[in-house]
Amino acid sequence: MRLPPRLIAAGLLLGAVAGCATTGEVEETRRQIESVNRQAQQRLEQIETKLSNEKLLEMIGQIDGLRAEVARLKGEVEMQAYNLQTTQKRQNDLYNDLDSRLGRIEGSAEKPAPASAVAPPPAEEKAQAGPDFERALTLLRNRDFPKATDALQRYLAANPAADQAPDAQYWLGVAHTAQKQYDAAIDIHRRFADKYPNHPKAPDALRNVANCQRDLGQADIARATLNRLIKLYPKSAAAARAREELPKL
Repeated sequence: MRLPPRLIAAGLLLGAVAGCATTGEVEETRRQIESVNRQAQQRLEQIETKLSNEKLLEMIGQIDGLRAEVARLKGEVEMQAYNLQTTQKRQNDLYNDLDSRLGRIEGSAEKPAPASAVAPPPAEEKAQAGPDFERALTLLRNRDFPKATDALQRYLAANPAADQAPDAQYWLGVAHTAQKQYDAAIDIHRRFADKYPNHPKAPDALRNVANCQRDLGQADIARATLNRLIKLYPKSAAAARAREELPKL
């Protein structure tokens, strides 16, 4: 059956209109997709930028932390080097003092006794106070401090009332100090200074106590000990050195 020309034209017009509408929807959809893609791309770029910034900040924080750690370690190394240098200096001072005092003991022992001198002590007492003590001093001079400590302890146990017992106690404290046995040295030197306050080595004993306290990190106590030394023995050489050391504590 043949359609009328008018109906055919109307159908063609509707088809064209329908085709145009579909094309517009497709374009609109395409535009929306492109807009979503652009937004997604922008959002992705923002996220990447944020992550990059956070990562950068984290890295900067880590670098700052490493710098602080390096500075701390450098400070500790410098402090340890200073402490080592100071300890070595005090050890050298101790050795020099040891050599000086032992040299004076040897010199006085070699001097002949004057004609007017009091008669020497009995042979038995000389035997008790002589060889063992001299052997201990020889061990000190040779820096064999463990054996010197043992020899001095044996001598004091066997000769507690000998004339050289106070000197033996003093040197026992020195031997402990040389071995960095500071607690034992403090106890021995303190008891020596209390028991023999008029002994020539009493000021040095107090200074040795202060040095040991300082090496134990007890600066306030060491300062008090040095002040006590200066008060009790103001004109002694040990007091003069104590005045020099006080500002450094």
